Parts: sequence; C-alpha cells; structure tokens
Amino acid sequence: MQNLPLIAITMGDPCGVGPEIIIKALLSSEISGICVPFVIGDRGAMERALSVCGSSLKIQEIDAAAEAHSLPDSTIPLMSLSHLTGGDMLYGKPSVAAGDAVFNYICRAARLCLEGQAGGMVTAPICKEAMHRGGHDYPGHTELLAELCGTDDFVMMLAGDILRVALVTIHEALADVPALLTTAQVLKTIRITADGVSKLTGKKTPKLAVLALNPHCGEGGMFGSEDSGIIAPAIKLACVEGIDATGPHSADTLFHFARQGAYDAVVAMYHDQGLIPLKMLHFDDAVNITLGLPIVRTSVDHGTAYDLAGSGTSSEKSLLAAIRMAARMAG
Repeated sequence: MQNLPLIAITMGDPCGVGPEIIIKALLSSEISGICVPFVIGDRGAMERALSVCGSSLKIQEIDAAAEAHSLPDSTIPLMSLSHLTGGDMLYGKPSVAAGDAVFNYICRAARLCLEGQAGGMVTAPICKEAMHRGGHDYPGHTELLAELCGTDDFVMMLAGDILRVALVTIHEALADVPALLTTAQVLKTIRITADGVSKLTGKKTPKLAVLALNPHCGEGGMFGSEDSGIIAPAIKLACVEGIDATGPHSADTLFHFARQGAYDAVVAMYHDQGLIPLKMLHFDDAVNITLGLPIVRTSVDHGTAYDLAGSGTSSEKSLLAAIRMAARMAG
C-alpha cells in the first residue's frame, strides 16, 4: 500500500448525506486497490453515519496523513478537526458550527495536498449557506480552493464516461453572464481545458467544442453580439496556439454530437448551459474536477441531498467515481 496515493476525503456538510456516502464508498473493495483514503471531518458525524449505514467499519483517528498507510482496510482513518454537537448537525438543518467546520476540512485537505502529504483531495457536498453563515463567503468549493492555491487560472469541469463539460463562468447569476464574458476569459478556459483533458485522456491535442452564448449563435447579431465579437475571436486565437477547438456551436444541437463521441470536451459559457445535458446522462456518476490548480481535486456532482440525509439510501456512485478519478490523476 505504500506506493498507492494518499487521498484526502473531506466529509462535507454533516447535516447532509456526505458522511453516509463516504461510508458506503469506502466499503467498496476496489478502493483499497487504487489508493489509500483518509477522511477529514468530525468523529461524531462519522459514527452516526456508520450506524445509519449499518457498517462494521471502525474509525481510527490519525494526526498525520501518512498514518493511514499502516491501517487495515476495515478501518476508516479519520483526521478529526471538529467536535460538533447533536444540535450542530441536525439532518437537513444547516448550522453555523457545521459551516465553519466544513471550511476547515477543505482548508486542511488543500494544505496537505500543497505540502505533498496527500496526492489529491475528494470533496463531499457542502451547504454554501451554512459556510456563509459560518463567516466564509465563497460561491463554492472551486473558488475557495483557487484562493487557497493562489491562482486565478482555474476551470470547473464535470466529467462522465460520455461527456466532459468545462465552464467559462461558474456560479453566477444568469443576468450577469454576458458582461462577464471576455475574449481573454474564454481563451483562458479553452487553454486550461485543453491541457487538463490532454492529461486525462492521454491525447496530445484533444478535440474541443466551444458553445455559443445565444440561440443560433446570435443569428447574425439579431440575438446578441457576444458570439461573433467575443467567443469566435477566442477560438481563433486558441487554434493559432495549436489547440483543436471549433465553434461557436449552437448549444441546442451540439450535445447530440458530443454524446456520440465527436468531441473530447465541451466548453460552455455558463453553469446550466453545460450541466443540464451532462446531468441528464451522468446524474449518478459525474465527477467535478477543478482544472488548473497545482493540486488534484475532484468532487461529487451533487448537493447535500437533505431529503435523504439519515436514511442510508443515498447513492455513493458519484463519490466512488470521484475517488477513482483522483487516484488516477494522483498516480
């Protein structure tokens, strides 16, 4: 096991399904063959999840990531950073204490990766409202990790076995998206996506499709000028750099061809433009990958699922896929 990558799994919001899907994922026999996982979170929350899931796994607290190497598969190595009370982690009820704790889990995992003590990190779902209430005002994991890593050059990509979708803008109000699009921003996203997808697929020049912002690519300016004035110039510049990018493509037809394997990734202009079709195909097994960071970070592609918390019925498929992806990238 010493040659397998250490993967830090942040527990996510204890009021949601994060602890439960971690327990269920770590029961999978394939995990021990690809990485050495350890959890960063709260002992009380993890013990409650063990009971909910009816698991026989045992928790072993660790102080350093490397200690996980020497523990048997029947244990869950846990770096416990909080001591939440029952009132702090009521199912479906985000709390200030939980929001602050979640922030600290993420920061510790990122620091361990930056210091080389962990090969990558996988994040369980968080409640952004709780984190805000806990004093940490970030739109999501991606933006927080970019700040922790000291970079503005990052891209959020969601990936399944069929589709990979990268986003130019992420967690933004739809009304704000047009003003946020610049040729430089679109070009940067294409560059980072091409580099990241190349590493994931082994292809030197992966084929990228870049979407238009407006219906019918703006219909010659009738529906907006962003496609011809901002997006098209970015694609041309990318091609000059040797990147295989085409577009702008109309989003209402492009995904029909993308799902047939015509492209290695799609670059979308905003959140729902890219993620609605992706989640139609990969609701259970999509992985959120942050490209452009100096560390490996993957995540589940779903939220806290408060309505399922405490039931033990939530699916661990996305988390398993995220662990597999992180182990592959770290390796």
